[in-house]
Amino acid sequence: MADPVDHEQHIAVDADLESTESTYSEELSSYSTSLASSVRNYEWRNGRRYHAYQSGSYNFPNDEAEQDRLDMFHHCIVRLASDGKLFFAPVENMDGRRVLDIGTGTGIWPLKKVGDRHPSAELILGNDLSPIQPPWVPPNLKFLIDDVEAEWAHEKPFDLIHSRYMAASIQDWPKLVKQCFDNLKHGGWVEFQDYDTPPHSEDGTVKPDNNVVKMINLLGEACDKAGRELNPGPKLEQWVKDAGFVNVNHRILKLPVGTWPKDKQLKQIGAFMTMQYTEGIDAVTNVPFTQSLGWKKSEVEVFNAKVKADALDRNVHALHHL
Repeated sequence: MADPVDHEQHIAVDADLESTESTYSEELSSYSTSLASSVRNYEWRNGRRYHAYQSGSYNFPNDEAEQDRLDMFHHCIVRLASDGKLFFAPVENMDGRRVLDIGTGTGIWPLKKVGDRHPSAELILGNDLSPIQPPWVPPNLKFLIDDVEAEWAHEKPFDLIHSRYMAASIQDWPKLVKQCFDNLKHGGWVEFQDYDTPPHSEDGTVKPDNNVVKMINLLGEACDKAGRELNPGPKLEQWVKDAGFVNVNHRILKLPVGTWPKDKQLKQIGAFMTMQYTEGIDAVTNVPFTQSLGWKKSEVEVFNAKVKADALDRNVHALHHL
């Protein structure tokens, strides 16, 4: 364990460094390159790639397969469920505005939508633990590799803070919500969109022995051991009120699993939600089940097959709430 830091102690100077400008410039370049490489020195667990910065803070992969799943969730699920809206907060004019996207992931929300639609915004900032965002972005869009649960040090407050799909990622939600409050301009808005994870049905077809239900329950157990909140959705309204926010609006979007809804739009959402289980289940169970619950990888694979089968059962009319 490292010795505790004495804040009264002066920082020692490396007397071996040469003072020429060229040498100093080269050293800065070398050091920054080394830091950048360490951030991208990804970890591999059971064949999946994970972030290196603040290793273990987020127990889900960041490889291309997971990036595709996250982009699908944004474009094919939330976009449809929201009737194409990027956010519900009443921020119409983005001229000179500052926007923060917490846990931006691939950067699809600020890059594909907000940055392209609002070039007059002063700054659109995406925050994430993984440097998986594209390098070429609009001039007013920046990505920051940082832990959103650490103390914030933004030079100016924001007009809009957006957070989506951070279930199983955050240890202290009330603290995070308060940091949002403290970093908003007067009259600014924050919007959280997140899961009530346990599946249910309106006709009693989701039973306790359904393997999708079992998977969510086991994932909740793993998240509890890791100190992460799996089901922030139902608690968001009270958290924002406790932080001091006013004009609080709470709405629920229904996300069906399967093509059983009669409504065409809900049927489309259901098809993509099913893919979350049939193609994305390994990302959800890989580390939580093997590390937190102590399962063997072979056991996880057998269980995942059962989850996929139950997700495809046409007689089960499962729903999630966002």
